[in-house]
Amino acid sequence: MLTSVLRQLWPSVRAMLVLTVLVGIAYPLVLTGFAQVVVHDKANGSLIKQDGKLVGSSLIGQSFDGKPQYFQSRPSAAGAGYDPLASGASNLGPESPVLIKAIKDRRAAAVKLDGTAPADVAPDALEASGSGLDPDISPLYASQQVDRVARERGMTVAAVRALVARYTYGRSLGFLGEPHVNVLQLNLALDRATNQ
Repeated sequence: MLTSVLRQLWPSVRAMLVLTVLVGIAYPLVLTGFAQVVVHDKANGSLIKQDGKLVGSSLIGQSFDGKPQYFQSRPSAAGAGYDPLASGASNLGPESPVLIKAIKDRRAAAVKLDGTAPADVAPDALEASGSGLDPDISPLYASQQVDRVARERGMTVAAVRALVARYTYGRSLGFLGEPHVNVLQLNLALDRATNQ
């Protein structure tokens, strides 16, 4: 009886060991090596450096609150804001008094900062993304911030609009998602333009 059980157990243990090595070690190593060769930048987190210093990732949003010379990011509900270890939405329902107050406060802040009419404030200025880490804003929200950024930086509106257009990305594969503006890349381009 014990011999029969051991005889059946050994193939199971052997299969588990072989599959662990193949699927748990070899496969991830092969995919990691492939990614490092084919899409090195993306495989390493799409990190952005300026003057040799790491300033962020094009995949994770960050706050520019209190810095009117920069384009503002979409609000974040991830931890204390843009915390990749606490990625997630607020999980507040559409009738939540907390969410309604947050949206009213964000609308008032956008109106005060950019002079946008309250009814016209872009939705992504009011609501956090599902991950709370969205690095992008809509072209509409970017266009509502152009005049302020130009004034704060002493640039022409046309020059700022040209940078927004340059960092506006279309739909993936021509039909997936919406056009978007990467806030960190745009703000770094503004820094380069005003430091020249």
